[in-house]
Amino acid sequence: MKPLKIEFCGEWYEVVSPDDFHIGRESDLVIDDNPYLHRRFLRIYEDFGLWWLSNVGNLLTATVTDVTGQVQAWLAPGARLPIVFPQMSVLFSAGSTTYEFTIHTGDEFYTSATSVTGPSGSTTIGPIPLTSSQRLLIVGLAEGVLRQASPGRGDIPASSDVAARLGWSITTFNRKLDNVCEKLAKRGVAGLRGGKDNLATNRRLRLVEYAVATRLVDKDDLYLLDRIDSSDEAP
Repeated sequence: MKPLKIEFCGEWYEVVSPDDFHIGRESDLVIDDNPYLHRRFLRIYEDFGLWWLSNVGNLLTATVTDVTGQVQAWLAPGARLPIVFPQMSVLFSAGSTTYEFTIHTGDEFYTSATSVTGPSGSTTIGPIPLTSSQRLLIVGLAEGVLRQASPGRGDIPASSDVAARLGWSITTFNRKLDNVCEKLAKRGVAGLRGGKDNLATNRRLRLVEYAVATRLVDKDDLYLLDRIDSSDEAP
C-alpha cells in the first residue's frame, strides 16, 4: 500500500501501512482543542487492500468529496468509505467552527469527469441553480472557510451578523435560509430540513459544509462580499 498524505492548515502528515491514523481533539492529527470535537473522530486504516476513512465518533458527521466536488458522501457515526480518489476533501463542524483537510493518495482507482449538455439537447446532471440572493447568503456564511489559504478551520458567523452585513433584516435572512435549505433538501442533501432535532445553527453549518465541499460556492464568489464592503466604504 502506498502511503497517504494529509494536508491541514499548511502542515502535512503521512499515513504508512499498516498503521492506523486518527483525527480529532487528542489524536495523531490534532485538529483543535475545541470541546465540541471528539477526542477521536475519524480513523484512517487499511483493510482489504484499500485505505478506508471511518467515523468513530458518536455525534458529529463529516462531508467527503472528490477534488471536483461531483462525488459527495455524508459520513455519519459508525459509517466508513474507501479512499479511492487521488485527492479527497473532508469537511466537518464542531460548535461554530468548520474544519477541512485533504487526503492525497498515490493510487487512482476512480476519476470523476464533468458532464456537459450535448448539442443534441440531451440533459445531464449540472450544478444546482441558485438565485443571486441565495448565493450571497451562502458566501456570507462560508466566508471564513473560503478565505483560507489552505485547508484548515473557519468560523461560521451568527445569522444576525450575516444579515447585518448584507443589509437584510433577520426575518429576511431566515426566510432566504429556509428557501435555499429546502431547495437543497429536495435534491437529496441530508441534514438541512428543520425539526426539533435539527436546530438552525446545525443547519447553517451543514449548509456551509455541503456548499464548500461540492463547489456550490468557491473563492471566486467572494467578490460578492467585497463589492458590498466597497459600497459601504464609498462616500
